[in-house]
Amino acid sequence: MRPPRTTHRLRKRLMRPIPVAVAATLVAATGALVPMLANGAESSCKVDYRVTGEWADGFQGAVEIANSGKPLTRWKLTFELAGGEKITQGWNGSWTQSGTTVTVKNVSWNGSLATGGTVSTGFVGSRSGATSVPGSFKLNGKACDSGVDSSPSAGSTVAPSFSESSSPTATPTAAATPSVTATPKASTTATATATAAPSAAATATATSAAEWNPPSGLVTPLGQVWDHMASTYPDIYGFKNYGFDQIMANKGSINYCVRWDSDNPVTATLRDRIESTLQKQFGKWMAALTEDGKGYNQWPYAKVSVRVVGWAVKDRSTLKWTDDSVDIYAGNLDEGGAPQCAPPCGRFFHQDGDYSQCPGKEEHHYDQSLWLTKGMGFGGAGGDWGQRVDQEYFTDALDEENLHIYLHEVGHTFGLDDFYDWTPTGVGGFIMNAGSATEITEFDKWMVRDFWRHIKSRYGY
Repeated sequence: MRPPRTTHRLRKRLMRPIPVAVAATLVAATGALVPMLANGAESSCKVDYRVTGEWADGFQGAVEIANSGKPLTRWKLTFELAGGEKITQGWNGSWTQSGTTVTVKNVSWNGSLATGGTVSTGFVGSRSGATSVPGSFKLNGKACDSGVDSSPSAGSTVAPSFSESSSPTATPTAAATPSVTATPKASTTATATATAAPSAAATATATSAAEWNPPSGLVTPLGQVWDHMASTYPDIYGFKNYGFDQIMANKGSINYCVRWDSDNPVTATLRDRIESTLQKQFGKWMAALTEDGKGYNQWPYAKVSVRVVGWAVKDRSTLKWTDDSVDIYAGNLDEGGAPQCAPPCGRFFHQDGDYSQCPGKEEHHYDQSLWLTKGMGFGGAGGDWGQRVDQEYFTDALDEENLHIYLHEVGHTFGLDDFYDWTPTGVGGFIMNAGSATEITEFDKWMVRDFWRHIKSRYGY
């Protein structure tokens, strides 16, 4: 058994720009494109470039390539960023930068580009000043016509998702406003709905005493926690990829893809035990949202189904089974060399619910990744993209009652903050205060309930 104390070397702040593919969920820009013709000549390609969000020292961009020339079996796009910007992460392509020249190449699943076809890719970058207008777009060495929108439209506020600040290079999201595909019918007992733009200290949903009845000793610290999060998160009400949102979109279920960042072999038995452990541990947070066999405070699900739909590995030979019970992504590596699940199947990339490019369509999509990294040690990362923990810690603890590091990271998936620099009044150890508890406590339970209380109006409750 591993020592119970969690040493969180990976510090976290909710909703901030995050390194490489971990998470940066931004609202899409809607501004019109500014035509930019390549040398005034007719070309066989067009590039639409949009800045989809900005923050103090960074920005996110979306790039769509349209091919009107001959079919391509592989592609490489180059362009210039002359304002000192640096690409820090990218998805749906292999991104590099040399000086001012940015290069993005196809990856294994999107190399084919038919005549009349399009492909989309994107990135997150850093900057020290204003975002410049890029130029000199070339596809496989030939100049392209281009349309550029380098200024996000009004209301295109940035809401990067939450995770540890040193969190993994995993999966940035497609720049799209999430669409809720499974909004439950509004309850007739809902007492109020949120205002369009509540203040940081405002409560989004008013509930009666019968619906909201925490122990009297927790009322003050719960209020302190919410006020602290509301004042430090850039857009706590507007962000729409919390774990709550994922479950609601799936009508009461969560799909996982396991990123096996390890060379240790995986038998079918180990595969199945990891899935059952996920179901049990994730279920502990779901139990916190229920009372007397039903959802608390209008939470609509007494039980949430959890299943593993895919595995990502560096080498297929690592997986010691031949059945087709899950999708397998072999050799699909991120920029850090870690295996990743196919972005076309990930909610993190497709919060609009469009899984049309996923080989198995929506049925095979995944909402979160369980990133098991060999040699990571005692630390972790968590956010709307999923959770990352040490592979050996997780597999060695499959028979334990509580996997406390994993449980802590799932708390981040549901929006809960860390407590590195302060502690609410009158409460002691709890799982979200890393290292102070090894299981979900009463205070953790009421914190996640309180988060649901403040955002449930988006679903008509």
